[in-house]
Amino acid sequence: MTVKLAYEAMGDGPPVVILHGLFGSGRNWASIAQALSGSYRMYLPDARNHGASPWADTMCYSHMALDVLELIDREGLQRPVVIGHSMGGKTAMALALEYPHAISGVAVIDIAPEAYADQFSPYVNAMRGLDVAAATSRREVRQALACRLDVDAPVDFLMQNLQRHNERFDWRLNLMATAVCMQDLCAFPSELLRQRYPGPALFVAGEHSRYVRPESRAGIVRLFPRAQLQQIRDAGHWVHADEPEALIQALRGWLAETIPLPATS
Repeated sequence: MTVKLAYEAMGDGPPVVILHGLFGSGRNWASIAQALSGSYRMYLPDARNHGASPWADTMCYSHMALDVLELIDREGLQRPVVIGHSMGGKTAMALALEYPHAISGVAVIDIAPEAYADQFSPYVNAMRGLDVAAATSRREVRQALACRLDVDAPVDFLMQNLQRHNERFDWRLNLMATAVCMQDLCAFPSELLRQRYPGPALFVAGEHSRYVRPESRAGIVRLFPRAQLQQIRDAGHWVHADEPEALIQALRGWLAETIPLPATS
């Protein structure tokens, strides 16, 4: 069943949709969207089971692509460009491969159309293992979460999912569904590997990230024959946080090629 995604929007111009990654929300991309909003109407949806969007039992990429398609239809967006990071990048690829005529182009940030090892179940298990309803402060929850995870775990990023509801803390992320669907989230739908997206595509990788490897290029170009590949120096997987200005420059240049803006008098 399709989920009606919550979203925020800003700016004016041709429509651009940005899809966030696992454990995130649309607000993670607000500064990037703001930088582009002078030329484009930017849409920042929360994925199913994330942020303010409804919860659902499934999280396969075909279903999440349909969620985005429903948003496009609901808001009457005329073939938007779709940008996606990590989980959102896989959703964007699924949308492009299954419904190519619904979009004008796709930009994928630091992810490839391939399966990855599960690195995220320890985060989900740690979050599920906390009795956050009994906590008296965010600091208490953060300390308990940090104690359960490795020192390099993105604790502050995960803590963005903690909310106070009716005088008690809870997680706005659907941890149960995320745990059950982790295999789907780490994979890429095998049926989509037979598809091709003929439109413009941009793949951006962080220099220090291991998600887009040199051997990933062949798989990318096979599915997205018009793909441009760029690398952002000094960035890891969270390119938009590590080197936001470089990413904005890359997106702005590619968007200008993909959606020519009307000339100003």
